Amino acid sequence: MRRFIDLSCTIESGIASDPPGFRPEIEYRNHLQTASEMISFFPGVTSSDLPEGEGWAIEWLRLNTHNGTHLDAPYHFASTMDGGARAITIDEVPLDWCFRPGIRLDFRHFADGYVVRAADVEAELLRIGHTLRPYDIVLVNTRAGKRYGMDDYVSAGCGMGREATLYLIERGVRLTGTDAWSWDAPFVHTKERVAESGDASLIWEGHRVGIDHGYCHLEKLHNLESLPDSTPFFVSCFPVKIKGASAGWTRAVAIIDEDPA
Repeated sequence: MRRFIDLSCTIESGIASDPPGFRPEIEYRNHLQTASEMISFFPGVTSSDLPEGEGWAIEWLRLNTHNGTHLDAPYHFASTMDGGARAITIDEVPLDWCFRPGIRLDFRHFADGYVVRAADVEAELLRIGHTLRPYDIVLVNTRAGKRYGMDDYVSAGCGMGREATLYLIERGVRLTGTDAWSWDAPFVHTKERVAESGDASLIWEGHRVGIDHGYCHLEKLHNLESLPDSTPFFVSCFPVKIKGASAGWTRAVAIIDEDPA
């Protein structure tokens, strides 16, 4: 028997899921509003000829490719990857990266803005008794997961630093994910670190690992706290195929095979 856990958030109009100016907008058109659109294809037909005078339900969306649960392609991080090769776009991401065994790293105890280190990843892998394998999909559960749609969502949760990201990529991981707005620590916290240190390399330090080692990550995941620590599960996260794009929306799902007994 298989159990499916939905790892995707719901896209809603105006929801506090992104900074102002980047939020999704949805225009809903119901059956009565669209009757005239339907009959325009059929000369001589009036709306009264349609059942209950109804056309179709349709929605117009204003989205960017990073609204909602989405998969980032290496092209989002920089124009090059793997030390100088052209960075691949979302329509070029290998599909076999997107359906693989998954693990969850529980980092909900870290403060907002904390930058996760390689030692933190090692400690969590030890806690759950897992040895990383090439192409494992590594999902990071942060405090932000419960703040989606709240005013503080964009600033909530820890982020994956350069050394933590490299720790995963150097062990063959090619697809990761987080329930936060960004794989890196929220910008509001990074801004303070950059101001204090004068080190601009701290900006997007986890993302920029893709310049040296091409990889993908999911952002705005949902419901990660429902995933098991020990029971094996697969993650399915195939992105929408958008030509030349930096990301694609995905209905990410965890699939768990359970003994019916």
